[in-house]
Amino acid sequence: MKKLFVMASSLLMGFVLTCTSCSDDNKDNPDAPVAAGESFECVKQILDGCIDIATEVGETKIGDPLDKFNNGQTEEALYSVESWYSWHSRDDYKNNIISVRNAYYGSRDGSVATNSLSALLASNNADMDKTVKDAINDAWQAIDNIPQPFRNNINSSEAKIAQQKCADLVTVLENLSGYIEKTGAINQDKNLEPIISDYVDNVVLPTYADLKTQNANLFNAVKAFRDNPSDAAFEAVSEAWMVAREPWETSEAFLFGPVDNEGLDPNMDSWPLDQDAIVNILNSGNFDDLDWTDGDNEDAVTAKQEVRGFHTLEFLVFRNGEARTTHDIADDPTNTADIVYNSSNAKSWANYMYQVAYLLQKDASDLYSYWNDGYKGGDSYAIRFKTHTNF
Repeated sequence: MKKLFVMASSLLMGFVLTCTSCSDDNKDNPDAPVAAGESFECVKQILDGCIDIATEVGETKIGDPLDKFNNGQTEEALYSVESWYSWHSRDDYKNNIISVRNAYYGSRDGSVATNSLSALLASNNADMDKTVKDAINDAWQAIDNIPQPFRNNINSSEAKIAQQKCADLVTVLENLSGYIEKTGAINQDKNLEPIISDYVDNVVLPTYADLKTQNANLFNAVKAFRDNPSDAAFEAVSEAWMVAREPWETSEAFLFGPVDNEGLDPNMDSWPLDQDAIVNILNSGNFDDLDWTDGDNEDAVTAKQEVRGFHTLEFLVFRNGEARTTHDIADDPTNTADIVYNSSNAKSWANYMYQVAYLLQKDASDLYSYWNDGYKGGDSYAIRFKTHTNF
């Protein structure tokens, strides 16, 4: 999901501002054109991120497996379900909707912050604010209603309802974006800038801070497994993976900026995986194919991203929704997806887990640093976004 704002957009906004000023005259006429300040571009980016992830959950994460299933591609449908090794799919999708809620509420605890899109909208159009809140809650609840695991209930009536509720949420968010743009009582820099600032400080930065911390903890759990493999160590890694996964999924409403520009989204969360390539790496013990450089072409980068990240570690740690053990027996030894940890691949398996976890914690650390410390030799992305400069 790529969202790039070019200088032409900023120049256009500047031209508009020289011709028209915002006023309260349009409060009761939302269809009237309004001069959008630079802050609206940031708000639009926030809402575009929400629209993108709500669309992805409905059309891709739920819809793609459902379409394949309905076309008789039952095996392909199963393998297209994200997070199916851990049976964590439903939680992933709910956390994606929570990321929308957090962006709209301006908080991470379910409360509506004073400086938030929700509070601003409620003060001008309480009915629309309720519509947005209801759409978010309905999508979350519909996903929660899908029987576990989703991979075994792809064609369930609950999954179809959840897909529709996500589509409804997209429509509501699109309407919200248009309403804010056209409503003078809302679309003013003095209203939007505090919302943008608090969104960065109270939603984005703490989410990425958690992502950094929890992936460091995950790396330590993997290191402990590598040093002393055991069933208990597998279990500890599986629990750490679940915890580290949550801040990632609750960040997916803001997959813009460095996470997009630096390829960190596919680095950390590529799906589907190349299972054959993963098995080849396990067999060879060659981990050179996990990292890429700017000199690699797009195909080479994609190939490397498909053998690392959360889901590769998930494959190595989970089996049929539970933590692997050191004595698993393959149901079908000819099936790549059913490879198991054993004495012959134990060293390579542990080293692969270590390499993937190392790259995950590095990417998470870099992502937080780009937002908090500095980006491309200049101000942090947080400062750039708050000041509408080169974001």
